[in-house]
Amino acid sequence: VQLQASGGGLVQAGGSLRLSCAASGRTFSGDAMGWFRQAPGKEREFVAAINWSGVRTYYADSVQGRFTISRDNTKNTAYLQVNSLKPEDTAVYYCAASKRGWSTTSKRDWSTTNVYDYWGQGTQVTVSS
Repeated sequence: VQLQASGGGLVQAGGSLRLSCAASGRTFSGDAMGWFRQAPGKEREFVAAINWSGVRTYYADSVQGRFTISRDNTKNTAYLQVNSLKPEDTAVYYCAASKRGWSTTSKRDWSTTNVYDYWGQGTQVTVSS
């Protein structure tokens, strides 16, 4: 079981990237997916989450309106479109999958790392000013 994150890079402030999270080893179509990020010297923080069908989403306040999470279950892949990037968005971005049910898990819990069962290795996003 593996989650492979990709799509990171170096971009100027105001730029955009599309991060991908490809799952292999099992189907993740029934799982909720999440994105987190971790900057040097800081704790891993929640970015966004999406339910199994892609209908329900949840975002951290700091990225609301700039980032969009989506998924394509036919490709076993989740995405994070990151727009209007700021230097403070610089971090390693991680994707994760959870077997928990969306409606039975609070928004607060979706923003915590311990509800996720599988993690990818991360992709670096660096935003220059």
